[in-house]
Amino acid sequence: MPFEMLHFRGSDEIIKQKKMRKDVQGTLEYVYDALFETLHKGELFRQALDEMGWRGGNGSLNILEGRRYRWKGFKKSVAIEGSFAAYEFILEGLLRLQIGYDKGVLETGILLLTAKRSEKTPYGSTSKMVKEEIDLLYPTISMPVTICLYDLGDPTLPDEDGG
Repeated sequence: MPFEMLHFRGSDEIIKQKKMRKDVQGTLEYVYDALFETLHKGELFRQALDEMGWRGGNGSLNILEGRRYRWKGFKKSVAIEGSFAAYEFILEGLLRLQIGYDKGVLETGILLLTAKRSEKTPYGSTSKMVKEEIDLLYPTISMPVTICLYDLGDPTLPDEDGG
């Protein structure tokens, strides 16, 4: 599988009850296909979510009224948030989702992160670290959430000849 999904606090059951399992799975696979070995992931990430129906016509992407803070995607009371630049986005991403959950806008959230970390890290696998951090962040982060860890490879850069 191109990514690893970790469900916390019943997020998988919420997605199932909303009849969104295939939609979520298809979206996550499409994001992988669109971003694998690309250099500029941000705009491609937004385009992929738009093409899969997560960015328009199904509710507001706004996290806070009157502010420019927005989720990457939103559909049927489920928000998608993510960043592939650094694993440490986990804190910001979870906070952004928790705000929507506390305001009653979200039933669950999906957070997409890079699985890559420094080879010198003493913390073991990324999935083990996620599990420990979710436990450590409770009760501050208490919402049901799915975290997807991606290995998107290294960007392929054209050589000096343009090929």
